Amino acid sequence: MIHLIFTGGTISMQRDERAGGNVPAHGGEALVALAPGLRDLGPLRIDDWGRYPAAHMGPAKLWELRNHVERVIRTERPAGIVLTHGTDTLEETAYLLARTVDADTPIILTGAMRTSSDAGWDGPGNLTDSVRVAADPASSGRGALVVFHGAIFQGGQVAKVETTALAAFAAPHAGPVGRIHQDVVEFLTPRSRPLPKVEPAELAARVCLVPMVLGDSGELLDLARPGHDGVVLMAFGSGNLPPGAVPAIRRWLAEGKPVVLASRCLYGAVAPMYAFPGGGATLVREGVIPAGRRTASQARMELTICLSAGVEYGHGEK
Repeated sequence: MIHLIFTGGTISMQRDERAGGNVPAHGGEALVALAPGLRDLGPLRIDDWGRYPAAHMGPAKLWELRNHVERVIRTERPAGIVLTHGTDTLEETAYLLARTVDADTPIILTGAMRTSSDAGWDGPGNLTDSVRVAADPASSGRGALVVFHGAIFQGGQVAKVETTALAAFAAPHAGPVGRIHQDVVEFLTPRSRPLPKVEPAELAARVCLVPMVLGDSGELLDLARPGHDGVVLMAFGSGNLPPGAVPAIRRWLAEGKPVVLASRCLYGAVAPMYAFPGGGATLVREGVIPAGRRTASQARMELTICLSAGVEYGHGEK
């Protein structure tokens, strides 16, 4: 049995002229009925968990969803889980599940870029592909996966890279791990150990994401510091920023609050090579932590999880 968890997002929406745009409309039963041949793939259990736009998924709601997924795995032992989600924050949910749920059961996240009111609605195809992947024995043990527009990505690597295109997702630091071609699931990489599990009791840590701008003197960093437990910097290039922001960074570090260095570049990892004031190498020497092969949003989720669990950033990674 494949357990389908419907949480909302564009895949559940249609145009409402009175509202002036797209709004949630379809529940799980309706979406399954609108996906021809989906029920032919095997027994399904429909779970209408919610109809939330992705931007409404705050930390408490996200943790509630994570716990629901783990409870379904523990109590029902399905062959796989498919979770529909709004695309705007799907990468945060995928990262959280990849990092905090340790199970052989495939957990597949998907969504849509177009609504049922639009020509070329991609929701039924993505949902059907996701059930195929969830039911495939080769998906077991790979952790959370994202299936979108015929591609399969690891949940801890995926990011939304296009605002409206059907092929909205990529893994900037890794690439896809598989694909669905002519209804056949094909993995392109061998099964590998997913991210090691971290077990916070809740997503209690408050972590901000602060972009650096030309001539930055750290005002936003200083304003954010009293209300947050850690910060991810969206720096330039390989991890450099204006020297005027360095004193504010030092004030975070002096209070024992971690500062993680990410890049505003979507592709490529932070590489602390430059030793001038504000350069990545200088910042790392002062105690700033490189984000590794993560986008800024992934780095923020990682720091949130680690601080909530009381472990060091990136704890247990290989």
